[in-house]
Amino acid sequence: MANSTFETTRDRHNDLVRRIEEARAAYYDRDSPTLSDADYDRLYRELGEIEERYPQLRGADSPTASVGGSVDSSFTEVRHLAQMMSLDDVFSLEELAGWEERMSQVTGIADLPMTTEVKVDGLAINLLYEEGRLVRAATRGDGYVGEDITANARTIASIPKALAGTVPRRVEVRGEVYFPVTAFATFNEARVAAGEKTFVNPRNAAAGSLRQKDPAQTAKRPLSMVVHGVGFVEAGADFTEPTTQHGWYEQMRAWGLPVSPYTKLLAGRKAIEERIAQIGQARHDLDHEIDGVVVKIDDLALQRSLGATSRAPRWAAAYKFPPEEVHTRLLDIRVQVGRTGRVTPYGVMDTVLVSGSNVSRATLHNAQEVARKGVLIGDLVVLRKAGDVIPEIVAPVEDARNGSEREFAMPTACPSCGTLLVEEKEGDVDLRCPNKAACPAQITERIAHIGARSALDIEGLGDEAALALTQPENNRDQVAAALVAGHAVVLEDGTRLELADAGDLPHAEQLATADAMLPEPQAPVLTAESALFDLRAEDVRDVMVWRPTTVKGEPTGDWAQVRYFWTKAHKAKRVKGAIVYEQVSSTASKMLTQMLDEMERAKSQPLARVLVALSIRHVGPTAARALADAFHSMDALRAASVEELSVVEGVGEVIARSLLDWFTVDWHLGVLEAWARAGVRMADEPQQAISDVLAGLTIVVSGAMPGYDREGAKEAITSRGGKASGSVSKKTSLVVAGPGAGSKAAKAESLGVPVITEQQFGDLLEGGLAAVGL
Repeated sequence: MANSTFETTRDRHNDLVRRIEEARAAYYDRDSPTLSDADYDRLYRELGEIEERYPQLRGADSPTASVGGSVDSSFTEVRHLAQMMSLDDVFSLEELAGWEERMSQVTGIADLPMTTEVKVDGLAINLLYEEGRLVRAATRGDGYVGEDITANARTIASIPKALAGTVPRRVEVRGEVYFPVTAFATFNEARVAAGEKTFVNPRNAAAGSLRQKDPAQTAKRPLSMVVHGVGFVEAGADFTEPTTQHGWYEQMRAWGLPVSPYTKLLAGRKAIEERIAQIGQARHDLDHEIDGVVVKIDDLALQRSLGATSRAPRWAAAYKFPPEEVHTRLLDIRVQVGRTGRVTPYGVMDTVLVSGSNVSRATLHNAQEVARKGVLIGDLVVLRKAGDVIPEIVAPVEDARNGSEREFAMPTACPSCGTLLVEEKEGDVDLRCPNKAACPAQITERIAHIGARSALDIEGLGDEAALALTQPENNRDQVAAALVAGHAVVLEDGTRLELADAGDLPHAEQLATADAMLPEPQAPVLTAESALFDLRAEDVRDVMVWRPTTVKGEPTGDWAQVRYFWTKAHKAKRVKGAIVYEQVSSTASKMLTQMLDEMERAKSQPLARVLVALSIRHVGPTAARALADAFHSMDALRAASVEELSVVEGVGEVIARSLLDWFTVDWHLGVLEAWARAGVRMADEPQQAISDVLAGLTIVVSGAMPGYDREGAKEAITSRGGKASGSVSKKTSLVVAGPGAGSKAAKAESLGVPVITEQQFGDLLEGGLAAVGL
């Protein structure tokens, strides 16, 4: 029975890891979140609780051991001099008080002085100043390695190119780049007018702006920055470092850096809670979005003594504001199909403004969740959203019911392809479409995933382009509904469609009548990802999509049929006071040309990214890199056994079996063969050994290594003949312990295994044990 319980828990752990990694990829790599903040926090907490009970499930690449995010391959990789960490969240004043009490007990100091700071919802940035001059700017990435965005950062007026006064030899300044709330609506209206996709909130606008390939485009956007700390510091002879957190803020303000005016130094639970309440009341009056308040112990010596976990400092906590709630009408509950075939209900609602965004959709997760919440179609519902992009329906307002509401019935067939839905395993709360090879919705999601930053990083191949290639009629039901409601639909050749007196038709015939007025549905250009890299510009000349018509950013209710990949083939002109459409020459759009160029470039991406792009269950960026480093080619991976794959650091049996199971499916192999024919890279060149100075040594690296991310440190060891291990045992030759090393350094000492500091790592790589006195 116990074993059965463990197996159930392990399955739940694997599912949580998958969902969290997918959510992180959407949030950090595509700037397009798929989970609400509250849902992500709930899953993350559950994962942490499972790993506390079963430590053997906590792998080296567990989401609880990293800060999330990856590096866009179109930017140069930058290794931070000190790790950029995340923060541990608390969700109630009671939790915050518990954290404060633990800090007092550990330090032996009651009412510790702490800074209270607004938690800006922007994009984390790391600025490196040398002798007072800005030499590099980078995104956080995975905490160790980020993207070099120096050229873009130099266009932001609030980031000084040089610091004033006495400065250290080198210093890393950390902060958040944000898009001012006051400019956001105007910016989106301009994008609508230009026919561009709008950003859903200021945070995504900031991220998208700072990651522009052309700095001139970044310069056109009103980005700003606020600093919230320092990382690596090399003081030099003339500079004396502050001894407190608020002292650093005063120092950075004197240098000319943009320090938040809302930070206060306080002591005692009452004062901190009063400050949190003040910030909460004023949050919508600030120039940037915030989602909480960060509390930090002020004394830097205490900070150093408390240390950090692998992902977050122990001396700081982020209090997250409770999600905001509004009421709106639930018009319908529909379902959508994801990349893995999972079918998820979602609510369609009267559009409502919440947390600065207009919201008309909200996730409902699964049929059991709909039943648990007691939500009926037609209900007035409570909608909650706090700095999120994806909101959630909390509960119905039962007193507002009038008897016209009806229950939701989960479909038994896939809404995209009609295949009978199944449970992946007995008792699974999720239903899935098993038609993975040919289900249009799954193909759409997989093709969008191929273009993601964490996969092959193909600019232009996002959600909208994937839909146009695989489901061009995606919005057809909404277009028909608009005709029924009395709105107009304009076809590409200028033909204007309107359905007069729709109310005179029987209700059951209205949508069918409207749909029959529309052109025949288009066949998709792609019916499998295997043909993606054979795509040519001519193939997509006549791909049409349906788009809502807007005036000054506001929807009119009308719709238009437009070419997605090519320019217009018909142009409106005024003749004797009337609008007529004349046929013109259509050409491939700049977006299409760029996308095809990016696809050609993507063929040479390393094997690890190809593995991620294949949507193999459980094989995320970390596991893919480890597998590619160990086997170097797709053929070698296919020939490997479960045992050979499992021993790779960060892989394990679950990932190994999932990979080998993927290779047994015929259509999966068809994708590989088609991509290989098209020139997609299927093998990496094995790296040549730099030296054999570490030959015969088993070395464990724990904590932060300045200048190296986790994989980079392992590669540095293996390229010099050593073995990089993730666990300490009697066979371990040496442990390198950086900040956040935790229990591994302690275990090494108990076993008599030598331990050196992160500052000695470079000497070890250069001269072996002798260079570090061993």
